[in-house]
Order: sequence, then C-alpha cells, then structure tokens
Amino acid sequence: MSSLEQYFRKNKGRLIHKYHHYFDIYERHFQKYRNKKVVILEIGIFQGGSLQMWKEYFGKNAEIYGIDINPQCKAFEEKNINIFIGSQSDRKFLREVKRKIPKVDILIDDGGHFMKQQIITFEEMYDHVKEDGIYLCEDLHTSYWLRYGGGNRRMGTFIEYSKKLIDRLNAYHSEQKSLEVTEFTKSTHALHFYDSMLVVEKAPRQPPVDSSTGKPSYAVETAPRHFSYVLRIGMLHVIDYVLRIFRLPGLMR
Repeated sequence: MSSLEQYFRKNKGRLIHKYHHYFDIYERHFQKYRNKKVVILEIGIFQGGSLQMWKEYFGKNAEIYGIDINPQCKAFEEKNINIFIGSQSDRKFLREVKRKIPKVDILIDDGGHFMKQQIITFEEMYDHVKEDGIYLCEDLHTSYWLRYGGGNRRMGTFIEYSKKLIDRLNAYHSEQKSLEVTEFTKSTHALHFYDSMLVVEKAPRQPPVDSSTGKPSYAVETAPRHFSYVLRIGMLHVIDYVLRIFRLPGLMR
C-alpha cells in the first residue's frame, strides 16, 4: 500500500474523497518530488483534506497553492498553503493567478469536472507547469456522465479533447499540414492514461532521431523493380493519398 493511501485510510482530519486506485498513480508520478523544494497547485479544494495530505507527503519544503470557487475555502490557508478564490472556467482569473505564483512542478485539476472547466484549465495552465513538471487531471469519468455534458465519443468532452493530444505528441512524424508541430509537441514527453485520470509529463523535445547498429541478418533486395510493379505501387500510393484526405482506412496495410 502506498504511503498516500496509508495517510488516507488513517485520516481523522479534514474530509478527503478519492477513488482508491488513484493513490498508486500519485505515488508513481509524485514520489520523485518528496522532501524537495516543490511548487504544487491544486484546483478544487473541497473540504481541504487533500491540501493537508499533500503537505504531509511532500514535506516542509513544499509550496502549495489552491484554487476553489467557494469563498469558505480561504479559511484553509496556513503556512506554505495559499488559496485563490475564483472559477477555473474564467480565463482572466487563471491568468491573474499565473501572474501571482511561480511556475509549478505539479498541477492537479480536481475541480468542477465539467468539460468546459477541464479544457479551459488545460489551455490556460499547461504553459505554467515547469518544463520538467507534471500536469494531472482526474475524475475523467465525468466525460461519460450526462449531467457533466459527457457521453461515449461525445464531441466536446475532455476525453475526446485529450485524445487529440496523442496526435499532437506525435506531430514530428506527420506528413500533413493538418497536424503540425506545436509548443505542446516540443514540450511534452509522455501522456499516461489511467482509469479516470490523465497524467502529462513535460520535458523539452527535439525531433526524434533514429539510426541502426549491428550487421544485417539477410541481404536487402536492391535490384530495380519491373515497370508494371512500380506503376502499380505508384497508383496505390495515389489512391491511399486520396483516402487519407477523407480519413478513410488505407490500402497499404
């Protein structure tokens, strides 16, 4: 059992509500920051229990910030914990927060869980995570719940939005103008999808480089092909190109 889950199970302080499988995920991605100088931003404070959990887990050198729409959460401020009151779907408010706090090592979006909130928060706050930091959005199951605007493969959900991040991560390999390299491509190392959670690891990236080592196991055919063969392959490529425009399955499979 992870140390965070042990804390959760023994907790007699402020209320914490978490799915049990989250704790191993937290531990996997957060443990390298323990007992180091670390800046954390949690969006969605609820009853304040998770702020106490993070403070205990990361240690005395942790600088913790919280955001919540409920003014009562301001009462949870204490040494090394600062609270901002406002809506995570308010771009102007989020930009003001960025001006007031340093770049963060870890951002946890545990806010309202509505689609607009999660998407706006990512769009506004991802660049405020340090170049080697972690962006974590949890409770993504709301992308499947009707009352949050969710549904399987429904347009506008955060799940559908985040699926497109996979393309952006791989944009260095794209041959099409519809998928070009962006700052996200250049600054993102990995996407980790879990049940109800997305963890994004940041790291500066250059275009991938490949090479070969060792000796070949068999001869590679280099003789020129018959003209009819070359023509047939060329036609297949043209057809495949047209199919790609319409996002239809290719022939070259």
